[in-house]
Amino acid sequence: MNNKKEFVSSLTLPKEEVSRVLNRKIKEERENVKNNRNEEAILFEKELFKNENNLFQTNVINTVSLFSGAGGLDLGVELAGISTEYGVNRAYEAIKNQEEFYKLRGLVNIIYSNDLFGAANKSYKNNIASGTEMISDSRDIREVYHFPNSDLMLGGFPCPGFSAAGPRLLDDPRNFLYIHYIRALVDSKPAVFIAENVKGLMTMAKGQVLKQIKEDFSAAGYKVYVNLVNARDYGVPQSRERVFIVGIRNDIVEDYQFEYKLPTPTNGPNTNKPFVTLRDAIGDLPENPDDVFYATYSSMYMSRNRKKAWDDQSFTIQASGRQAPQYPGGEPMEKVGKDKWRFTGNLNRRLSVHECARIQTFPDWFRFSDDDKENVTKNNRLNEQYKQIGNAVPVYLAEKITRPIIEFLYKHPEILINHD
Repeated sequence: MNNKKEFVSSLTLPKEEVSRVLNRKIKEERENVKNNRNEEAILFEKELFKNENNLFQTNVINTVSLFSGAGGLDLGVELAGISTEYGVNRAYEAIKNQEEFYKLRGLVNIIYSNDLFGAANKSYKNNIASGTEMISDSRDIREVYHFPNSDLMLGGFPCPGFSAAGPRLLDDPRNFLYIHYIRALVDSKPAVFIAENVKGLMTMAKGQVLKQIKEDFSAAGYKVYVNLVNARDYGVPQSRERVFIVGIRNDIVEDYQFEYKLPTPTNGPNTNKPFVTLRDAIGDLPENPDDVFYATYSSMYMSRNRKKAWDDQSFTIQASGRQAPQYPGGEPMEKVGKDKWRFTGNLNRRLSVHECARIQTFPDWFRFSDDDKENVTKNNRLNEQYKQIGNAVPVYLAEKITRPIIEFLYKHPEILINHD
């Protein structure tokens, strides 16, 4: 993200004009998708959605997931469904056991997911979609003409770019994914949407980009709530700051006076629970695992401390094996100059795939695909897994952030699209 150029906002435009521009742009993009399809693509989509109506269930939260990745946010929302129906303690016990988790999930019914990252799609199918009839779509979102109706939409759009050349994010050609996210939202018409994004979104163009995003979602018919949270405040053994954007459809805000309120932190100062530490999360795992990315370290990697102590929280888990933080065992790193650190002692390695997954609060039964690529190195296979894990929303964070929404929809089944 580049904040050097001046971003020219249209925040002074009347709301009616903003809505008109948004609707025009969505119509244009929908027509582009329609006109660029060949006969094969049309037949594929018809086949994909031919049993769509059979996927909807009665009195459950029928959900569409975009940019789903391996499914950290989705798994957390399913866990929130179990917390809502069966209580928090039982939910967090259930997720430790795959069979028990599958037995209790069901309040949240994911009917459609979309992501073009092959390895992540396979992980999603093998874990989230396992045992369900949901549609798992691996096409580029720009090729998807039809999105199912839903009660809830999940998924964070990629961080948008911006330009001084045009007054709106929608006018910047780099923002096609952002535009198509809004197109999907308008087509699907969920009661609520939940999107996660990077912290930097809040400061792009001195906050003007985020204001513009809120305006666009407002023009699409939603009241928008934006919160910056740190995962460690919600039981995740990692210092990871992310933005959650929650949108509630205007008719629901008006009819039910429902407002989204960020849950109170569950861990840390002023709570009954300390932060979860690396020792808590991975202290029982072997010291020398075989799922570690081994390679030289760049000067950028060695420009700062990469090793946290056992009784601390991890640095942010990155979507790259090469950039994975150091394992907390052994001696600490030592600063030897300006932007220069070195390793000490004999135990210095990156966190393993399994350790990163634990730190992202994925259950041990969750298996990450390496995409089954042939003739590639072990590091390349492992990196497919690191990428999925680092891109995911921590499962426990997702559960806590989304639970108020799941509880509200559970209490008001008349809102749901397939209510009796």
